[in-house]
Amino acid sequence: MVDFRDSDEVAKFRAEVRAFVHAHHPPALAEDARYGSGWGAYVGAYSREERERLTAPWREAMVAKGWIAPALPKQYGGADLSPLEQAVLNEEFAALYATPVSIRSDLASVLMIHGSDEQKAAYLPGLLSGKVRWAQGYSEPGAGSDLASLQTRATRDGDDFVINGQKIWTSGAARAQWLFGLFRTDPDAPKHRGISYLLLPLTSHGITVRPLGQMTGESEFNEVFFEDVRVPTTNLVGELNRGWYIGATLLDFERSNIGNAVGTRMTVESLRDFLVEERDAATGRSRLAEPSIRAAVAERFIDAEVAGIFSYRVISMHARGLVPNQEASVGKLFTTEMMHRIGNTAVKALGLYGALADPNDPRAPQRTRWPQYYMGATAATIGGGTSEIQRNIIATRGLGLPRG
Repeated sequence: MVDFRDSDEVAKFRAEVRAFVHAHHPPALAEDARYGSGWGAYVGAYSREERERLTAPWREAMVAKGWIAPALPKQYGGADLSPLEQAVLNEEFAALYATPVSIRSDLASVLMIHGSDEQKAAYLPGLLSGKVRWAQGYSEPGAGSDLASLQTRATRDGDDFVINGQKIWTSGAARAQWLFGLFRTDPDAPKHRGISYLLLPLTSHGITVRPLGQMTGESEFNEVFFEDVRVPTTNLVGELNRGWYIGATLLDFERSNIGNAVGTRMTVESLRDFLVEERDAATGRSRLAEPSIRAAVAERFIDAEVAGIFSYRVISMHARGLVPNQEASVGKLFTTEMMHRIGNTAVKALGLYGALADPNDPRAPQRTRWPQYYMGATAATIGGGTSEIQRNIIATRGLGLPRG
């Protein structure tokens, strides 16, 4: 039996989070956050540079509180929060439209568990403060879902590795200063072996970063080319040729995905409120008065509640010291496929104007928020493991079905 009520201790922490947000989060950003569109393009009022300037004091407050990396020990700048406290933190931030201030939690996890003391001292401060941005170099043109097939080579040459090859779909590489990634250091070993985990500056001689245009108008993803790039062997994390297992290390700062679940519910609420006010050009009636649209929006509310239940399941497992496996895949699969359904419902409800993609077009509802959301939902079903990969995990590890 699940008790969804807060204990006195949790209620006290929830109140602390709300007070912190009200005291430190810029109101202008909270209002502007309503124009976020999931994995699609941001269509709010501020440029990227303006948003970063407005966000800077909020980030500083988060760093001072230790909530920028809540799962990390306090000695490394974290807050050492329990899985339940992390869930409450993410839930309240989403509910109050607090601007996400993310770090590379996967890199922080790896450094905490596998990094040397020198590596922790060198890289964690800049990572947590946001002064140093990192990108992840995993996927390659021939190694996406089957990542262990990666071929970018790192050949030992004295005190250096010499890297040649290409990475792709590298999020944020055009704005990052450093890259962490997986590289093949033993081409003769089985594909899950012979891979090493390396850190390298993106300013290194021989690196070329090429942004990739997306259908949302953004260029968040990039290609990264390596031509005789030299990396000191001291930048190897963990053991040589054991990078695959290091890369699988997870110490997820957002343990439950509850922030996404709450944010999704609020997105559906925002869509409902907008459709109440939006009028059909031909009839003058509220678009939500149309029975088929009203039924579809109701289904999306049900979806959002189900996504929240899946998230709470993962939270409860973490709180009991268990490691979610297929349970996390079920939640990820359902949530990202649900985003597609939300975008589809929104665009259909808006009629032909819902297909406009220019945010400066005065006929575009809410500055093209919903078509951007719809297009961005495609990336959500790919990032973090495609829907097909999640179904395979659920089938084999959850249902015990044989591998194909």
